[in-house]
Amino acid sequence: MLFEQIAQNKRKTVILIFGFFLFTAIVGAALGYFLMASWSAGVLIALVAGGVYAFYMMSQSTDVVMSMNHGHEITTAEQAPELWHIVEDMALVANVPMPRVFIIDDSSPNAFATGNKPENAAVAATVGILQKLNREELEGVMAHEMTHVRNYDIRIQTLAVALTSVITMLANFGTSFWGWSSRDRDNQSSNIFGIVMAVIVMMMAPLAATIIQLAISRNREFLADAGAVELTRNPQGLIDALTKISGSEPMAEENVAPSSAGLYIGDPLKKESRMSHLFDTHPPMEERIAALRQM
Repeated sequence: MLFEQIAQNKRKTVILIFGFFLFTAIVGAALGYFLMASWSAGVLIALVAGGVYAFYMMSQSTDVVMSMNHGHEITTAEQAPELWHIVEDMALVANVPMPRVFIIDDSSPNAFATGNKPENAAVAATVGILQKLNREELEGVMAHEMTHVRNYDIRIQTLAVALTSVITMLANFGTSFWGWSSRDRDNQSSNIFGIVMAVIVMMMAPLAATIIQLAISRNREFLADAGAVELTRNPQGLIDALTKISGSEPMAEENVAPSSAGLYIGDPLKKESRMSHLFDTHPPMEERIAALRQM
């Protein structure tokens, strides 16, 4: 069952990432048609912008994300012995390089991993998670994060954040120019349907991009939970950790960048969403715990 779940989640993520790139191209096409009467020019602009921004984000992701979430790096085991040695052990078991280790000064228990590949990955843990979890539970959490590193989830999430930003930028740019277009005004009435569709796409694009990004985040959490069990052979440790995390207070908003909320092992802001969890950054905790109990 463990390996079946891993394979199924990998297939879903490939489909979601492909859909993300396709949607970026669609938004670019809408922008190009609305402003320049050229679908192809818009697609080219969108893909180039997406590629450049994604490259920048992936090359700078660790330092940027840690700065956004106020993480301070520890460089020796003496600074946080238990955390350091657990990260070291889980990295060894996962067969990935030892990541950089950061601590966030927040009393709510939480943790995340970031970076664009295992060789420059980093993990962050809050002060709260170090105080409230025992060693077995913290091992489960760090095994979860090492799975994100091993499976290149950190790269996928960075790419999703970058594409969401590009889609939002393109949509905002297009909707800022309602009264301007290079097309011949005499021909607009004959192309009114295309213009209306382009406007609708640009208006709905940021919302749709956010939904896709959150779907990728939710999908990878199930996979990382399964991977943590694979590494520790102890689902109960992660079950107890998730139970404590879900029952805790939210993190202080100044310590969490909303765009990185999906990186955390549990929703750091704990904002209830409607529409059947459509806008949740994480799967319902009870569903994750139920899946772990079956392993």
